Amino acid sequence: MDLEYLRAHPDKLPMFIEHQRIRSTPVGGGSISVTQRLTLDDGTDVFAKFNEDGPPGLLEAETRGIAWLAEAGAPVPHVLCATAEVLVSDWIDPGAPGVVAAEELGRRLAELHRFGTKTFGAPWPGFIGRLPLDNEVAERSWSGWFASRRLLPYLRDSRDNGSLSAADVAAVEAVITRIEELAPPAEPVARLHGDLWPGNIHWGRDRAWLVDPAAHGGHRETDIALLHLWGGAPHLDRIVAAYHEMWPLPEGWRHRIPLHQLHLLLVHTAMFGSGYRDQVMDAVRQL
Repeated sequence: MDLEYLRAHPDKLPMFIEHQRIRSTPVGGGSISVTQRLTLDDGTDVFAKFNEDGPPGLLEAETRGIAWLAEAGAPVPHVLCATAEVLVSDWIDPGAPGVVAAEELGRRLAELHRFGTKTFGAPWPGFIGRLPLDNEVAERSWSGWFASRRLLPYLRDSRDNGSLSAADVAAVEAVITRIEELAPPAEPVARLHGDLWPGNIHWGRDRAWLVDPAAHGGHRETDIALLHLWGGAPHLDRIVAAYHEMWPLPEGWRHRIPLHQLHLLLVHTAMFGSGYRDQVMDAVRQL
């Protein structure tokens, strides 16, 4: 199996791997999909992600999101082929995070966000991790859209799985009732990566790449806020400074970081359980 054959017959890739007709090496990935480095017969290395236990449509959503981000010039790996079971993209040798790459990432994020889109959400059913992400296109205000499609679904799931107590849920609901007061200033809808915590930046040898998107239209502060989660991205100050050179963020954006982060934190309590409860409640206290 060489690259040309793979592009023509991506559905045959699992069979080749199963029968050891292609060299594969497990690589670190998320908790949702199996990821491997594959070496083809012509010596080409590729990155393959397999949807073994995830929900139907997971890789289709990611493939469409990558194409949508690439349309705006975002630094995303090139998809070589994709099916419902496997997504294959360029292999990018890992490198050390550097200041130059961080500053370029900041500028490219600003360009991506400014490229924009017409509405909140996206024209395909989304996922964040293995959970559905409501991408239904809506012409409402950002605050109403964010509350109904990015906070409440995962708050309900976190309540139902016991990750958050009744008192915790009430505290989050109190934040949601104030969301118009807490929301950032209205802006044109930005084109977002949508799941831009630091682990979804792949640092290559000469630049930083965006991977594992939950792409959709939203407010650009969300991507920037997620970069601050869990210790923050390497050289975060340089990423933000370079972003500001291209397109300064609205005044008060740092105070709104917990609001934007609340979405992904609730996703984690909904998906992984009460281990993330304290981080949810810390964001609520800050708000």
